[in-house]
Amino acid sequence: MKSFKQTRLASAISLAVLAPLFTSHSLARTDDSAATQEQKGLEVIEVTAQRRTQSIQEVPISIATLSGDEFENLFSGAGDILEFAVRVPGVYAESSNGRVAPRFYIRGLGNTDFDLAASQPVSIIMDDVVMENVVLKSFPLFDIQQVEVIRGPQGTLFGRNTTAGIIKFDTVKPSEDFDAYVKASYGSFNTTNIEGAIGGGLGDGLSGRISVLSQERDDWIDNIASPEGDAIGGFDEKAWRAQLLYTPNSDLSILAQLHGRDLTGTASIFRANVFTRGSNELNENYTRDKVIYDANLLGNGFDNNPQEYEGFGGSFKVDYDLGDVTITSITAYEEADGFSLGDIDGGFGSAADFTPDPRPGFIPFDAVTRDSLNDLEQVTQEIRFTSNTNDALQWQAGAFYFDSSFSVTSTDGFFGATTVFHDNTTWAVFGQASYELTERLTVTGGVRYTDDEKSLEVGDQNVNGFALVIGAASIQDYQPVNVDDGQTSFELSANYRLTDDVSLFARFANGFRAQSIQGRDIAFEGNPSVADAETINSIEGGIKADLLDDTLRINAALFAYEVDDIQLSAIGGANNGNSLLNADKGRAFGFEIDARYLVTENFEITAGFSLNDTELQDDTLLVAPCGANCTVLDPLVDGLALVDGNPFPQAPETIFNFTARYAIPFGDDGEIFVFTDWAFQGDTNLFLYDAIEFTTDDQFEGGLRVGYQNFSHGYTFSMFARNITDEDNVKGAIDFNNLTGIVNDPRIVGIEAKFTFY
Repeated sequence: MKSFKQTRLASAISLAVLAPLFTSHSLARTDDSAATQEQKGLEVIEVTAQRRTQSIQEVPISIATLSGDEFENLFSGAGDILEFAVRVPGVYAESSNGRVAPRFYIRGLGNTDFDLAASQPVSIIMDDVVMENVVLKSFPLFDIQQVEVIRGPQGTLFGRNTTAGIIKFDTVKPSEDFDAYVKASYGSFNTTNIEGAIGGGLGDGLSGRISVLSQERDDWIDNIASPEGDAIGGFDEKAWRAQLLYTPNSDLSILAQLHGRDLTGTASIFRANVFTRGSNELNENYTRDKVIYDANLLGNGFDNNPQEYEGFGGSFKVDYDLGDVTITSITAYEEADGFSLGDIDGGFGSAADFTPDPRPGFIPFDAVTRDSLNDLEQVTQEIRFTSNTNDALQWQAGAFYFDSSFSVTSTDGFFGATTVFHDNTTWAVFGQASYELTERLTVTGGVRYTDDEKSLEVGDQNVNGFALVIGAASIQDYQPVNVDDGQTSFELSANYRLTDDVSLFARFANGFRAQSIQGRDIAFEGNPSVADAETINSIEGGIKADLLDDTLRINAALFAYEVDDIQLSAIGGANNGNSLLNADKGRAFGFEIDARYLVTENFEITAGFSLNDTELQDDTLLVAPCGANCTVLDPLVDGLALVDGNPFPQAPETIFNFTARYAIPFGDDGEIFVFTDWAFQGDTNLFLYDAIEFTTDDQFEGGLRVGYQNFSHGYTFSMFARNITDEDNVKGAIDFNNLTGIVNDPRIVGIEAKFTFY
């Protein structure tokens, strides 16, 4: 990792490179800031949840948005996409793969599969392009215009693998008007976060924008089994985006975008025996800034959980207005490569010839695994025809094509290296229409047919594996696995405006998650597993209201859904497996509420709450419980846990979040402000089975920012803190040979400066 001096030098160079670009433009009062000072009520929020721009209050779907202070504050401490966990009611995220391969959950529905080929029921859409692979979902977030969280199945317009919902990211697009900004922060552990963008007109209908991001943190965790201090925990993330927008006339728009990332750092930190049998509290084996890893002492070349990933992609979007119809074409390409390595047992196993003091409890055997994503290529093509009139009937129709190929290599210290090859091809046709029956009542219906085909092939087995040498494993002859399915998704919704400020909505939606193939168990002499497609039927209803002269906004929804053949991942057990399976049904009900209140012109608060009551329903579903000495509460049948009636894994029962911003006018053109944000997570089961040690409860994190903003000169200086109370929250666990835990990041305190140019 870079030294503090190198980090400061890199920061200075970045600012120096951007500064000349701004010399012909003075710092100026921003339009957004001026509007904020003059507004008397809450701003109108526009979303594209139905593939057309609408007010959030008009869309018959439960939607939450993040932008401005709420978004920027989450990433002051160089956080990644996991910062969204419990920041929106009903939304959770976690990972056992560090800053790549996040796993998302909406209304309790998600997927705990940690394989690099895992499918998820929450779709990540970035600038209208689906990021299907789990690594693509982790692309860094910067220069973001708005985030939309669209809850519930979205199969009609967005396709398969959206049974839980969508998180949609829209970046700032080029425009003819010049604008630029640079933002830099420095905090604990030499954490730096530098972000900047510049854009404007280039002449003859052409405009462009370039955005960059640099996030760094020094290693800050000691591996006391290693001679070096501060050996683990850091990262160096670089990302960029370049866009060109060509609008030769009012009817044609062509947007070309390229982007890339380069990540070097630490994978997840696994901590051995940090739970005591019968308790889910962290015990004396846990120290935030210390671990005891022996992987680097065993002569296998694995050292301190390294992680490296690269990615590159681009898209080409054309909008052509034919008058009554607009044609949209989006062509996109993504690629990625990289690896993560982990000392999976989280400590110092019995095979080591050196015994550190103190040893983190008994670990019966060593486990070190490296997973590599190789040659990922994703190609997508979408074409849409959208009505462009003021008629009562509005419609859109289109087609979609998706093709993806990659391989995953898993390298285990005992079995060796195994490579599996994945291919996935999908095509779909869809249509949706809305009709204004009266001035107050609008109904919407849509349908989509999707065909999805997947295949898996296995490369050479047990390459250089010790198990093969001693006869504990053998070369297996695996036949290719091919699965395909075609499904129809549909939805019907209605929006009724009680008044100009209050509307009611109801929605019934159907969707499906395509069949999945899991090849990870092949690395451990197991067989590949296949899960059939899951289908969901969801019903919801709610209210959207702007009250008190548009100073109070309340959006609330009740929902219930049933998933047939719900796809699950049986993870862990004594053999540390990861196998796909289907349960008969998964059922859930609950509600969410989002509120925003402009108390005074200078004081605004937001609050959100969700309840997700989830339940697995399959009286024959048995899974392997922990291989470690944990306390399983489920009935056991021949040593297997009966999980019928358990909540979904990693599905918080409740989520509560809160923000407040208070400003004090300072001088004629500035303000001193205080912003705070808090998120609370209720009871959460980490695995399919129910065990005391692997259930979390009552976790929370808070953030604070205090600063000065000058509107006329466009600059802001602030101090910030993330995880301000330094909470030690359990986010995951590994259960196969000891009581291993994964915890959140520590408190990060720092300073930040932002300069905006117009």
